[in-house]
Amino acid sequence: MDEPHDQLDLPGFRFHPTEEELLNFYLKSMVLGKKLRGDIIGFLNIYNHDPKDLPGLAKIGEREWYFFVPRDRKHGSGGRPSRTTKNGFWKATGSDRKVLSMSDLKKMLGLKKTLVFYEGRAPRGRRTDWIMNEYRLPDSCSPPSKDIVLCKIYRKATSLKVLEQRAAMEEEVKTYSSPSPLTSSLHPVSSSDQFEDVNSTSSNRRISTCTGLVLPNGIENLAELQVPKIGIDWNQDCLWTLENLTPYLPMCQFSL
Repeated sequence: MDEPHDQLDLPGFRFHPTEEELLNFYLKSMVLGKKLRGDIIGFLNIYNHDPKDLPGLAKIGEREWYFFVPRDRKHGSGGRPSRTTKNGFWKATGSDRKVLSMSDLKKMLGLKKTLVFYEGRAPRGRRTDWIMNEYRLPDSCSPPSKDIVLCKIYRKATSLKVLEQRAAMEEEVKTYSSPSPLTSSLHPVSSSDQFEDVNSTSSNRRISTCTGLVLPNGIENLAELQVPKIGIDWNQDCLWTLENLTPYLPMCQFSL
């Protein structure tokens, strides 16, 4: 009698098979038509779905999800498999790798292909962190292999170093994009500045509505203030603030 699936939902149970077990037991049993105890790996055409939807369609898995997948070839049985989805495509990286038996290193159990999911259409597309390992039996296996492969889907782990670099870049962007308090508070001064009369206990003075500077008696505008000429080397980094100009504006006061 087959083992019910709900018996597999036990605390602490993890499905983490080796590559040899995936090929020599699970995939080979599926190709030979042997019924396995426990419905652990489901049969699904993953190319009809986006990678982000696959974890919810798997029988089991937390960080890795497994599927038996039919190979949909472009041009008959001899053509290349089609791995295009609605919103992207799976692109192979490198050549196939042989999977050898741990007990007999001369015995090849099958082949492994690694693919990365790209959003968009080939040849252009945006690389994502979704990875797939496709396992298939060798063509020389007896009986002849059906066009069925076993796929393991997972997301590439992001290293702590990369996360720290992203956080540093985001902080740097915030620093350069935020306006400086000094530059946001200064306004250009022209001869058309408007002034308002203000009363003082000692004398009548005038305040500039643009700069907030209080001018003493007899001064009609900022142009009449005698500010010494200062030689500035513009090749050097200079940051002028109101504190730099204070020695040269002895008669000006800030209005609170």
